Amino acid sequence: MNNPEWSAKAIAEQTIEKLHENLILVKKEMFNLRFQQALGELKNTSRFALVRKAVARLNTELTKRLNTGE
Repeated sequence: MNNPEWSAKAIAEQTIEKLHENLILVKKEMFNLRFQQALGELKNTSRFALVRKAVARLNTELTKRLNTGE
């Protein structure tokens, strides 16, 4: 993955507040990618998969933490 702060290990080490912040940033990036694609400006379409996986990793870690009560 291009962004090292989206790796599973790095995500596991973050606080819940930081996870929420990163989730918002990643969702904004996904919105921007969709917007660029609609305008025909998107060059790197593989970025969608990377961002989608980052959202999934962040959501998984948040759910895990909320269920364990950390």
